[in-house]
Amino acid sequence: MPELVFFCGTMDCGKSTLALQIEHNRSARGLQGMIFSRDDRAGEGKLSSRLGLVTDAVEVGDGQDLYGYLVDHLSQGGRADYVIADEAQFLAPEQIDQLARVVDDLSLDVYAFGITTDFRSKLFPGSQRLVELADRVEVLQVEALCWCGARATHNARTIGGVMVVEGAQVVVGDVTHSADEVGYEVLCRRHHRRRMTAATSHAAALSPDVLPVTSA
Repeated sequence: MPELVFFCGTMDCGKSTLALQIEHNRSARGLQGMIFSRDDRAGEGKLSSRLGLVTDAVEVGDGQDLYGYLVDHLSQGGRADYVIADEAQFLAPEQIDQLARVVDDLSLDVYAFGITTDFRSKLFPGSQRLVELADRVEVLQVEALCWCGARATHNARTIGGVMVVEGAQVVVGDVTHSADEVGYEVLCRRHHRRRMTAATSHAAALSPDVLPVTSA
């Protein structure tokens, strides 16, 4: 039976790498997939991994009907044996409903990849809807690590290495960035609560009289 599967985890845990591996394995068997992505680090219309792998994808726009897009593609002689949706946390809940309809009405497997929570530890609407609708939710077993060595469970947004807790839910950035750019860092819950990033922990070690910022 076709399934809607949600592969989730923190940033830097290999979600896009797995998406590319699934695409490779199926295309090597003569299957053709439809790949959707949004706000990928490599730019519009791409699905990329931090390992350097990249492939073309359909860039999803606001309000785009993913089910309708696939129906049009198939009616015009196109082929799609499965669907991959990367950065699925950025999709609107109604677009997740459309992916579920692809499974139910078109009998295609849909593999969605995304992070569950934002930099404030709040669920992305798209991820929440996936948890509600998916036939399976798979938490990726490649563990990203906090700077302290513990398992990273939370995504933090940083500016100049300092964690911030206000701002728009979606701001594109990466774990690799210059000092003055918006960036992201994965932290364990303890250090996310204390708002202690690798940079601020290093600064605190150099200036032991400066206490780290803690959450209320």
